Amino acid sequence: MNLIQIGNLFLHDTVALVTILNPLAAASIMLGMITAPTPGVIRPIAWRASLTVVIAGLVTLYSGEFLFKLFGINVLSIKVIGGVILMLIAINMAYGQPSKARHTPEEKEEAQSKIEENEDISIVPLGIPILFGPGVIATIVVLNHNHQSELHHPVESYLLVTVALLASAAVVYFSLRYAGAINRFLGVTGMKILTRIMGLVVGAIAAQFLISGIQGLWTS
Repeated sequence: MNLIQIGNLFLHDTVALVTILNPLAAASIMLGMITAPTPGVIRPIAWRASLTVVIAGLVTLYSGEFLFKLFGINVLSIKVIGGVILMLIAINMAYGQPSKARHTPEEKEEAQSKIEENEDISIVPLGIPILFGPGVIATIVVLNHNHQSELHHPVESYLLVTVALLASAAVVYFSLRYAGAINRFLGVTGMKILTRIMGLVVGAIAAQFLISGIQGLWTS
């Protein structure tokens, strides 16, 4: 596989992860949680939330498939359930609504209580589960599994997804870091339009996961 094909895979993985992480929605939620969203307050929150995404992503990448196999779960089954989860997220995004698959009302209440008590919200609930939820877990495992059959060596697959994860975390950081400026520039209408467009991308990824997962299970 030449560099152009590897570059295309990297771009595909990065776009997939960024759209599923949906940092713009997370940035909007973060602004709603913080009473005084000054740069001095937002900067450490953005850094810790992005670092949480990287750590959780690397743990998922390097141990996720092993743990699933330990419990006797086929990766094709992960494709199917991951596709279902992503489709639910995509439908909510397409309608411009917050996804219930990312965080529950109980988690929102817990976040509000943390804010009232001046506790850190960057790891929980912002990093997990608002940014890094079950859809991202399934996506990382499936992308790595798909690349292992496309690339010459499994190490190349792990390296490719790792770099894509780091690039996605960088997008998350800058989206959170400059959340105020992004919100002012896009406004409510712009945010809704971008969310709907990203919902279409997530829906297309979900459809690919579902079709390939069902197809693989059927033939096996």
